[in-house]
Amino acid sequence: MMRRGTLHPPLRGETLYYLLAVLALVVLPHTPHLPPWLSILVFSLGAWRFIAARQQRRMPPAWLRILLTLVTLTVIFADYGTLLGRDSGTALLIAMLGLKLLEIRETRDIYVVVFLGYFLVIIHFLFSQSMFMAVYMLGMVAVLTAVLIDLNRRQSAAPLINLRLAGAMLARALPLMLVLFVLFPRISGPLWGLPNDAYSGMTGLSDEMSPGQISQLGQSDAIAFRANFEGAPPEAQQRYWRGPVFSQTDGESWRAAPRRGGALQTQVVNYQALGEPLRYAVMIEPHNKLWLFALDLPAEVPPFSDINDEFQLLSRQPVRERLRYEMRSYPDYKTGALSETERQRYLQLPIGGNPRARGLATEWRRRAASPAEIVQTALRLYRTENFIYTLSPPLIGDNFVDGFLFDTRKGFCEHYAGSFAFLMRAAGIPTRVVTGYQGGELNELGNYFIVRQRDAHAWAEVWLDGSGWQRVDPTAAVAPERVERGIDLSPQEEGMAVRFELQRNPLLNTLWRGMRHGWDAVNTRWNEWVLGFDAGRQSDLLSWLSLGGLTWQSVAIGLLTVIGVILCLLVLRLLNAERRGNDPVTRLYQRFCRKLARRGLARAAHEGPEDYARRVSRVRPELAHQVRTISALYIALRYGARGDHTCLPRLRREVRAFHP
Repeated sequence: MMRRGTLHPPLRGETLYYLLAVLALVVLPHTPHLPPWLSILVFSLGAWRFIAARQQRRMPPAWLRILLTLVTLTVIFADYGTLLGRDSGTALLIAMLGLKLLEIRETRDIYVVVFLGYFLVIIHFLFSQSMFMAVYMLGMVAVLTAVLIDLNRRQSAAPLINLRLAGAMLARALPLMLVLFVLFPRISGPLWGLPNDAYSGMTGLSDEMSPGQISQLGQSDAIAFRANFEGAPPEAQQRYWRGPVFSQTDGESWRAAPRRGGALQTQVVNYQALGEPLRYAVMIEPHNKLWLFALDLPAEVPPFSDINDEFQLLSRQPVRERLRYEMRSYPDYKTGALSETERQRYLQLPIGGNPRARGLATEWRRRAASPAEIVQTALRLYRTENFIYTLSPPLIGDNFVDGFLFDTRKGFCEHYAGSFAFLMRAAGIPTRVVTGYQGGELNELGNYFIVRQRDAHAWAEVWLDGSGWQRVDPTAAVAPERVERGIDLSPQEEGMAVRFELQRNPLLNTLWRGMRHGWDAVNTRWNEWVLGFDAGRQSDLLSWLSLGGLTWQSVAIGLLTVIGVILCLLVLRLLNAERRGNDPVTRLYQRFCRKLARRGLARAAHEGPEDYARRVSRVRPELAHQVRTISALYIALRYGARGDHTCLPRLRREVRAFHP
């Protein structure tokens, strides 16, 4: 009976050390998503396995491995509350990888660990699809393949030789990969569903506005979307990117009013355009919500979205991948009249509460000659009464609007927009709160604007007879710099006024800005042409190649046919080369086999070089040394590393001298 493990070459220490180093590089990008204890455990197990191999220590007993596995599973379940999903599943897989290191004894154990490494490479794309990470993970595929190459060598080779051979193998596969990427049909909808927690790390605006929510986004440098304008871009005062619109309040928080009629449908937007439109394209980052962003007033609706009667664009599916859409907006416009139902919606206030704010609004209404005068009176209050625009406002108890307007007077944009809207409604002016983003940073290298989470903003819209809906930004009355400059992300003292970006060192700022914009421009092209290569872009490419009008089924059949023909041609070429014996190594080995065949020792069709050599040595012991030498040289040249200039001449001499 064959002893366990004899089908594979013995496990070399160098291969194990190489594998441990590669696995550390594969697991490293996952550590930010893992509990600290798990990262420490996995790297500690790897270090212990390395020391045990160097010092020839015995593996831990089975009961200890089982106990450690059960404890690890229990702690992971306690941390995540489940063993299913992206985050918990990744943690579980990495934990199993670390525990597997405790029982690596044979070559087949290495195969299992290497294939787990391949799987971890794929899983990381659930967390990041950046160009840098794609290049890094492609490198990890190469080094894992180099481990497999080293594993199948009879003698150890330098890691650089294995890596070079792995790179050559991947390079040969690259053309086919590119063809499949460009021509493989993009089917609408995912081929499989992702776990719900795959979208848990996405940031962005919420479906309600409460004190402190937007100020938290104001401290994030994450990108919300990018926008590219045709022609000259608008001034900062016009770059108000419209998002969720709120019309219902409890005096502190704001949310969208419940709507009847089921699914959202595109509404007829009643407005009159005044002037020329702005044309631009938006590439939005995934945020797992329905809303899209556009400048006021959106005059187009992307094909996968709708617009409601508050001029808000809403996708029909949560935005869980990057989307690019073309837009046209009118910065100057005049909206139509309000219905009585709409008027009541935008005058809604809770019963009771905030008596001082209500009294102040009533006094304004009694004295003012028009609603427009009331608006200016409110803005004058914010401008002259020592209000402070801060990222860390103090907490306010009951009667939130009163506490902010008359006591603390410290707040972020949600405090100003919410309190202003409350005052306007108390004064009888229909008002709503709009959240979105304001401004954006121009990337001169790519000629597009980068809008970040720190640009999140809230403002108000009031309805005035003869003008319709008019945007009013009370934050701009307190901190006019907010419209022109971004927030400084360096630590800011609690309760102090917001600091804005300054040019402290023009040279360093210019260098840093250029490097950051250059990297973002490269990443944007990656997002647009690789991650954003969807069915629409593929259809445009096929049309450019005069293949437009074909269904994805026709493209798939044609693609499979072309690949099948190419594979058949390659097989025929290989068979022809094998038959002709163009390879000098193959030609010498076939000559060796013919010499043995003439002595009644023909090689069977199922026999490999090792099996053949073993059988001949058993039948003709006197030929064993020569047969094994020739077979070893053939295997080294045919299946090992290239570039050894001594093996081929030696094989030629041995075959010539072989006379059974």
